[in-house]
Amino acid sequence: MEPTSILIVDDNESQRQVIAFWLSEEHHEVSTASSVDAAIEMLAEKEFDLILTDVKMPGSSGMELLTWSKEHTPEIPALMMTAFGSVSDAVAAMKMGAFDYILKPITEDALKLIVNKALEHTRLVSENRTLRAYAERSSRFTNLIGHSKKMKELFELAAQVAPRDSTVLILGESGTGKELLAKAIHLNSGRSTASFVVVNCGAIPETLIESELFGHKKGSFTGAQADRIGKFEAANHGTVFLDEIGELSPALQVRLLRVVQEREIQKIGQTDPLKIDVRLIAATNRDLNTMLEDRSFREDLYYRLSVIQLRIPPLRDRRDDIPLLAEHFVAQFCKRYRLPRRLTPSAVDVLTEYNWPGNVRELENVIESAVVLSKSEQITPGFFPENVRQEHVRVSQIHLQIPDDGISLDGVERELILKALEKCQWNQTRAARFLNITRKTLLYRIEKFGLCQPSHLKHEELTEEG
Repeated sequence: MEPTSILIVDDNESQRQVIAFWLSEEHHEVSTASSVDAAIEMLAEKEFDLILTDVKMPGSSGMELLTWSKEHTPEIPALMMTAFGSVSDAVAAMKMGAFDYILKPITEDALKLIVNKALEHTRLVSENRTLRAYAERSSRFTNLIGHSKKMKELFELAAQVAPRDSTVLILGESGTGKELLAKAIHLNSGRSTASFVVVNCGAIPETLIESELFGHKKGSFTGAQADRIGKFEAANHGTVFLDEIGELSPALQVRLLRVVQEREIQKIGQTDPLKIDVRLIAATNRDLNTMLEDRSFREDLYYRLSVIQLRIPPLRDRRDDIPLLAEHFVAQFCKRYRLPRRLTPSAVDVLTEYNWPGNVRELENVIESAVVLSKSEQITPGFFPENVRQEHVRVSQIHLQIPDDGISLDGVERELILKALEKCQWNQTRAARFLNITRKTLLYRIEKFGLCQPSHLKHEELTEEG
């Protein structure tokens, strides 16, 4: 979780110091002000996540600070501190928009409880605001969720491509949402009122896929008891989404190349070709460049399909989106199962630290399981699978001495990768698996940081199949 910034406003110095100490123990960034005027100056110069103010103070009161805050920084919640005899003032403050109040004398437990409640509310409001903003900005791209820089760039490019009829190739690991992106492109195109037909090239038996794609005439082969319309004909004037395009056999690649080039199909058992008007969107989780090198994928077909190339980043490369996605799935499954559930801050931390080899699909499954299995309103890390929790344990066991003058993130990453390579005797495949990243990602970082393999290991076999 990102550190939160809290402003304490109280004319009582000792109380300010005690409250600041208690909140600092919770890793909050705490600032203090002895008067409303000083607090307003600080609010004008710096962003805060929460205001904690006394109601009664010499000069301007906490009520006046609340009035100013609601006008100038309405997104910041305010907690009012008041004596027992002044509860009516606190109630009046809540009617003016204060989040809540706490009675003096203030205890540590009561303070931390109400502060965490206010910050959790702020976090949910902020994430809901982000979701609404993207819904407005992305129109029908609302089935795609993310506010990281990489996803913003992807959404902008997809929105630019959607109205055109260009063929699109979507690349990305399994579970990243390639079909969702393809459907969003279709819905934002001029073909949105026509069919969006999905073909999973890896799920259809080799003996049936030609019939599935192009159709057949009655009697054209054993078992062809009636004419059949293929996927391309069914999608006429719409969009065909060819998922797992890398699984197509060489023979089917040749047939598909003709469809892409000529925009016509030929049914099994029919001599005359049939003209079609479809947009093609293909996707794969395989490395097509490697397949081009070993000639298991046709170069001419590859260039026909990749007129526009979109790459969806894996979830581990856009960790900023994990809390947003998690909250989205919680809301989705709470509605489906009619259960009141919410993630605790510690649960969000655990989800953010895990590497998600199954990407968004794996996160969705983990959240559904937690919503169903949780016995209370709060979803804690205990309701996540052991492998998800274990990543948090491993990360927490890493002890770093951070110098006062700062540290280089690239330097830390370089050292971690070097240690992993040394631990695995520079076996790159095992080191990548150890770090829970792809071998391609590891090779990129080895080159980026200029890491050199020790000479005494160069004669050994450093990779393994698979």
